[in-house]
Amino acid sequence: MPAHTEISTTQLSRLIGLPERPVLIDVRTDADVAADPRILPASQRRPHDQVSIWGKSLAGRSVIVICQAGGKLAQGTAAYLRHLGIQAESLEGGFEAWRDAGGPLVPLGVIPAMHDQQGSRWVTRSRPKVDRTACPWLIRRFVDPDAVFLFVSAQEIGSVAERFAATPFDVEGVEWSHRGELCTFDVMVERFGLASPALSRLATIIRGADTARLDIAPQAAGFLAVALGLSRMYRDDIAQVEAAMLVYDALYRWCRDAGDETHNWPGPGQRGA
Repeated sequence: MPAHTEISTTQLSRLIGLPERPVLIDVRTDADVAADPRILPASQRRPHDQVSIWGKSLAGRSVIVICQAGGKLAQGTAAYLRHLGIQAESLEGGFEAWRDAGGPLVPLGVIPAMHDQQGSRWVTRSRPKVDRTACPWLIRRFVDPDAVFLFVSAQEIGSVAERFAATPFDVEGVEWSHRGELCTFDVMVERFGLASPALSRLATIIRGADTARLDIAPQAAGFLAVALGLSRMYRDDIAQVEAAMLVYDALYRWCRDAGDETHNWPGPGQRGA
């Protein structure tokens, strides 16, 4: 059982991907990361010996600190954050416990470079519908919470990608796009090492809506209707993506926790009342 200043891998796994998740700080040494260059979903690497500098930016946030085995680096960093008035815990058993429990791990080599601590940059076509709102949700929740998304006209994507050092996605001829029957969301789940029963179920719904194969998931048609409705409600692409985040959050929780739940009204004891 974890100490009162620790969180278990099981407890943390229930928070991954949720909008209210804590900030995950990875303080493993460069040597440990080189031996296994993967990180927990949406975690940020920070040097433990500079916590007095970067720690102040976490005021008001809940933080989980991760080191290789859950020992001195994570516990010491978390203690220093608590000294700064920040709610902080360390991950019991650290990276090794998470890895051994089969938790998802994102390969560092596939995450686009960060820019001035502002997050990765991505660019795609304007007027998003399905994939171009689903991918930002996946990236923000599981890869890079500070990611920046640029929506531009199709003919300018290549030039914008070059001038702004942004990674193009969901357009033809780029790495992050459709592959065979898979949509871009599918490709990202696979490449980022995020496969799980919940995300696989969500990916099927998104693929059905995005590729006009509404028969592959009963929810695909309803989801497509919501996505198209949002595209009519918002002229601003960023505002539309922000509004869609709640939809994806709800769908993800349904896929993870409520996919087998049914609902009926009135209840058996109320009929005829």
